[in-house]
Amino acid sequence: MKHLTLTTVIVLVATVSTLDVPCTNQELDIPTDWIDMNRLCVQKMRTQVTEELKASMQYMAMGAFFSKDTLNRPGFAQLFFKAASEERQHAINLISYLLMRGGLTVDASSLIKRNLVPAKTSWPNGISALKDALKLEAMVTRRIRSIIEVCESGTTFNDYHLNDYLIGEFLEEQYHGQRDIAGKTSSLEKMMKQHGDLGEWLFDKKLLNGEI
Repeated sequence: MKHLTLTTVIVLVATVSTLDVPCTNQELDIPTDWIDMNRLCVQKMRTQVTEELKASMQYMAMGAFFSKDTLNRPGFAQLFFKAASEERQHAINLISYLLMRGGLTVDASSLIKRNLVPAKTSWPNGISALKDALKLEAMVTRRIRSIIEVCESGTTFNDYHLNDYLIGEFLEEQYHGQRDIAGKTSSLEKMMKQHGDLGEWLFDKKLLNGEI
């Protein structure tokens, strides 16, 4: 019975391989009335995908730096690797939104740029890295706000849904994130003034344990 089944499969495969199966996609006649995103809004969103990926790569570099055996700051590494994952997810969310609105009908692959090399790969201490992280988050926030400005008042079409999505899903998280990093920076500076390098070591342990 097993031999019979195997023979049948081989015959089917051979039969399919001899068929003239088309390998090209046919152009479909699908109405485009539902695709109503303004061209400027689409372009700004596409650019933001790259910005989120750049931020992710920068955080990845931070996490890798503080993971080095000669430095060994697992708390900082954990913080920055988590931030890298969040920024990557932001890029995925933006792509998903563009797909939902029909804003990725062409050049989808061009969203992923090749020049995503981190601007910086080393830091003198944890405070410096946290301050750079805060600047990075502030820059991302400004870019998201610029999308909202363009899609709200800079065009003839006020994209209420897109603006509501960016304000509720992105800006809310950005502001909470900025406040969190600012607070961590303040705490670390106080600990280092009080305990010197030991302060950073203690801060790292608290980061690792989720106490800060």
